[in-house]
Amino acid sequence: MQKLKAFKLRLYPNASQREQIDTTINHSRYVWNEMLEMQKARYKNNKKAKFINAFGMDKILMVLKQEYKWLNEADSTALQETNHQLADAYKRFFKKLGGQPQFKSRKFARKSYTTKMGMSLIDDKHIKLAKLGAVYFKAKAIPNGKIKRVIVRISPTGKYYAMVLAETEIKPYDTTGKSVGVDLGLADLAIQSDEYKLPNIRFDKQLAKKKLYWEVRLARRRNRAIQVIHNTQKLTGQELTLDDFRNYARAKHMVAKYSEKIANQRLDYLHKYTTQLVKDYDMIAIEKLKSSNMMKNHKLARAIANASWYKLSEMLAYKTEWYGKTLIKIDPSYTTQVDYETQTVIKHDLSVRNYTNSFGHLIDRDINAAKNILEWALNPEKHTAILEQISRNKTRVTKA
Repeated sequence: MQKLKAFKLRLYPNASQREQIDTTINHSRYVWNEMLEMQKARYKNNKKAKFINAFGMDKILMVLKQEYKWLNEADSTALQETNHQLADAYKRFFKKLGGQPQFKSRKFARKSYTTKMGMSLIDDKHIKLAKLGAVYFKAKAIPNGKIKRVIVRISPTGKYYAMVLAETEIKPYDTTGKSVGVDLGLADLAIQSDEYKLPNIRFDKQLAKKKLYWEVRLARRRNRAIQVIHNTQKLTGQELTLDDFRNYARAKHMVAKYSEKIANQRLDYLHKYTTQLVKDYDMIAIEKLKSSNMMKNHKLARAIANASWYKLSEMLAYKTEWYGKTLIKIDPSYTTQVDYETQTVIKHDLSVRNYTNSFGHLIDRDINAAKNILEWALNPEKHTAILEQISRNKTRVTKA
C-alpha cells in the first residue's frame, strides 16, 4: 500500500551549502512580505477587488524576479511554495480558522523553506537538493519511495534538518481481533479499558532546574547587552546587535537546547506508545478532547501542554490509516460520570478517583471512562440513548 510518509534527516551541509540555505530562507521571507504587502494594499485601495490566488502571485513573482535579479539565487520552487503558503493562510483566515497573515521578521523568523523540484536520494548518506547539490545526512529511517517535497529547516540550536515527504510502500500490521478504549488524563497520560495505565512523565520538570539556570542568565545578559548597545550608540554612534555578544548568544543557545531536548523526549515517548497501541489492537477508541479550551485553566495549562493530547490523537489517526487499523473518536461528555456497570449517572468531584457503585464494586474513575469509551464506540446507539436520557432529566429538573 502506497502512503505518504515523512522522514526526518539530520543534515550536515558544508559552508557554501549553509550560505545557500540562508539565502533561500531570506529570499522566501522577502517574497512573503512583498506579496502580503501587495494583498493588503490591493484590499485597502479597492475592497471589492478579488483576492489574488497562489497562481496569480506566481505570475507576479516572475515580474519581481526580473526586477530583482538576486531573487534568482534562491530555489524557484521555494519561492513559489511561499506564495502557496500565503494563499493557504488567507484561506484559513477567510474561513475563520486562523488569524490574519502577518509580516515575517528577520529577527524572529522561523528558519525553513519548502522545495518540490530537483531532489533525489543519492545513497544512504547523501541527498540531492536544488541549489545545494549532494548534502550529507544521518537518519534512523531512509526514504524508499518517490520524494514529493522536502522542508529544509534550521532549529533554534543551529542544527540542520530535512523533512522528506515520500510516497512509501507500507505493510499493514497483523490483525489481533482486539479492541481498546483509551481515556486521556494528567495523573496518567493514557488509561486503557484493559486497565493498563501509561504514566505521564513530566519531561519539562526533569530539566526544569537546568533550563531555569540558563533562562536567568539569558535575561540578565540580554539586559546588560541592551544597555551596552544603548551607551555605545550614544557615545560613538556605532550600531551593535545582540548577536555581537558571545555570552548572550551562548545563554540563548543553551535555553533552546533544553527546550528542544524536552520536546524530543516527549515526542519519542508518544511515538513509542502509539506505535505499540496500533500493533496490539485492531480498533482504538479515544475521547475527542478540545485541548485549546482546557488550556484556559491556568492552573492546569502547563500540565496539559506537556501531555500533548492533540499530538497523541494525531499520531493515532495517521498510524491507524497506515497500518490498516481503525480509530474512533468519541464525545467525552459523561464518560466519567456514567457508571459502566449500571449505566447510570453518578456525579463526583474531580478529587474522587475511586467510588463504590450500587453493586458494591470499587470503581476506578479513569478505567470506568475508558470502558465507556470502548462500549460507546462499539455501540453508538447506546451512547445516544444515554445522552438523550440525561437531557430529558435536566429538562424535568428545570421545569420543576
